[in-house]
Amino acid sequence: MSVFAVGLTGGIASGKSTVARWLADAGYRVVDADEVVAELYAPGGRGAEAVRELLGAEMLADDGSVDHAAVAERVFDDSAARARLEAAVHPLVRERFGEIAREAGGVVVLEATLLVEAGYAPDFDLVVTVEADAEARLDRAIARGLVRDQVKARMVAQGDGEERRAAAHRVIRNDGSLGELRAEIDGLIEEIERARGAG
Repeated sequence: MSVFAVGLTGGIASGKSTVARWLADAGYRVVDADEVVAELYAPGGRGAEAVRELLGAEMLADDGSVDHAAVAERVFDDSAARARLEAAVHPLVRERFGEIAREAGGVVVLEATLLVEAGYAPDFDLVVTVEADAEARLDRAIARGLVRDQVKARMVAQGDGEERRAAAHRVIRNDGSLGELRAEIDGLIEEIERARGAG
């Protein structure tokens, strides 16, 4: 079965996880990039080996898996180290998603915050970004239990989204109600089905 690959992106608390859930409900295979990274960072994983080589064995837990907290602390204020790590891990995520997509066939969605910034966009038949006002995203993230300063730091690290929006085939606004977002996604699913039929 041929693959129709959809890249789903958006900043923190934009609503992309809700969209991902609805796309899964539509019968599409949805892959969370964070879960792919977790697989790569498991004991013996290629990501764990990359972390060890780049940042040192002290970045691994006793079982050989990546110590996420240690890595986050190590690269938080070191943009060069973070760039080196991303340059090593992003191709591994890309490769693993390709394997999953080929196995699954049909419509396969990759949900990834840095999908465009990581250079994945050309891999996809359709790139969708979910966008919302910064204040709304901040309020939503805090309502989920995150700390304001941490959310703001993540928003700054993710950038203003201009590159993401420029690369997207479809920009979905999520500034309104859940019902309005649902209507947008129903339209997106129809668009995907038309594109598959034409392909």
